[in-house]
Amino acid sequence: MATLLRSKLSNVATSVSNKSQAKVSGMFARMGFQAATDEEAVGFAHCDDLDFEHRQGLQMDILKTEGEPCGDEGAEPPVEGDIHYQRGGGAPLPPSGSKDQNVGAGGEFGGHDKPKITAWEAGWNVTNAIQGMFVLGLPYAILHGGYLGLFLIIFAAVVCCYTGKILIACLYEENEDGEVVRVRDSYVAIANACCAPRFPTLGGRVVNVAQIIELVMTCILYVVVSGNLMYNSFPGLPVSQKSWSIIATAVLLPCAFLKNLKAVSKFSLLCTLAHFVINILVIAYCLSRARDWAWEKVKFYIDVKKFPISIGIIVFSYTSQIFLPSLEGNMQQPSEFHCMMNWTHIAACVLKGLFALVAYLTWADETKEVITDNLPGSIRAVVNIFLVAKALLSYPLPFFAAVEVLEKSLFQEGSRAFFPACYGGDGRLKSWGLTLRCALVVFTLLMAIYVPHFALLMGLTGSLTGAGLCFLLPSLFHLRLLWRKLLWHQVFFDVAIFVIGGICSVSGFVHSLEGLIEAYRTNAED
Repeated sequence: MATLLRSKLSNVATSVSNKSQAKVSGMFARMGFQAATDEEAVGFAHCDDLDFEHRQGLQMDILKTEGEPCGDEGAEPPVEGDIHYQRGGGAPLPPSGSKDQNVGAGGEFGGHDKPKITAWEAGWNVTNAIQGMFVLGLPYAILHGGYLGLFLIIFAAVVCCYTGKILIACLYEENEDGEVVRVRDSYVAIANACCAPRFPTLGGRVVNVAQIIELVMTCILYVVVSGNLMYNSFPGLPVSQKSWSIIATAVLLPCAFLKNLKAVSKFSLLCTLAHFVINILVIAYCLSRARDWAWEKVKFYIDVKKFPISIGIIVFSYTSQIFLPSLEGNMQQPSEFHCMMNWTHIAACVLKGLFALVAYLTWADETKEVITDNLPGSIRAVVNIFLVAKALLSYPLPFFAAVEVLEKSLFQEGSRAFFPACYGGDGRLKSWGLTLRCALVVFTLLMAIYVPHFALLMGLTGSLTGAGLCFLLPSLFHLRLLWRKLLWHQVFFDVAIFVIGGICSVSGFVHSLEGLIEAYRTNAED
């Protein structure tokens, strides 16, 4: 009797449990969820166990790496793809025994990371990028934009500072523990992450193409400005601007033999200081003529055809986003990146605005594409010679960067390469690789000869690649990768920057191209 009673109670309990489970499953089904079966639950638990064991294995590998002595001759080098990244961000750690190791220098994985830079050093690098000699074209932008041109100098500084910050934000994601960690290391990696999983390499290729265009156009601008400055410094000599460009290119031809930038980097600080001195000299001369300043010439009107070119000029003078991920990854305190971006762009905005306004007030409607061409003959020759020296010494930097991007994209060893490697087994540059480098130098010369218009080329580059790399892509990547975490005002800013940047990019590109075609026709008729 007792056994029968226990059996009935067990059946009732099972029935109630089944009904309850059916109700809960039905409720979840109506909500769009599907209840897991017992086999699925076991499978999920097994996966969790495997994941836990995998993470424990990774931790053991890290502890084992920390415990191994550095510099063992018998240690095996890591295989391709087995690269450990520092948790706080930065470059890949060198293999055991590498000469780049810095034992005891600190770091999460035993101090293998390269020496880091301070926020001041990072700010100096950003300042060099956005306060370069292309500032000389800003007064020409005020000529066609008036007070609106000054507003655009301020607006571009604010937007470029913001897009630089959100670009760095795309390098980070939250891990399982809710900690924000650096999971990407470059602009290309961000672009690839946005296009994954359908097109995992499309974004990187787009960024590489934009980067190559901007770097090559920068080289062309250096040749153009060198020929322009020398021609206007010595107008009495029977040498044309094209001939000066050819002479400048002959001096630059040894760049094709560059393997590194150690020799060139020694002059970078001197060139930057010389450029600041030149800017001070130009402003001092303008201040000496303050009584003759033409305030009435600065108006709110704009030249509809030429003002979009001014937008490209202003945007191009602020381009620095392409190397910001690498810069932030090599900072001692990445948390100081936002502060560094703030004061560098505020300083750039103030200096650029004052320089452009003071120079335009001095020469008004006679303002030329390169403002130093307005200086008196005696001062102009000295200042322009220094600027030509700076341009020639600055040329190897974008040239070498463009060569590296091309070699890594098209000429590396491996199955993905389109062409064989440029270097032999002994590390020497092959003859055809040297020929390609020389061809790139000659290409910059040909462009400088046939399109010798500094402001138009600068506006074209700023509208095409500058707006894309500084405005469009960072805002698009920010929306794509961090959409679920963005506040409404961040979404509004990103969408507004993308729309405004797109309009400015298209209009500036079209008008710059029209200006180049018109200038080419005029030169052909002459």
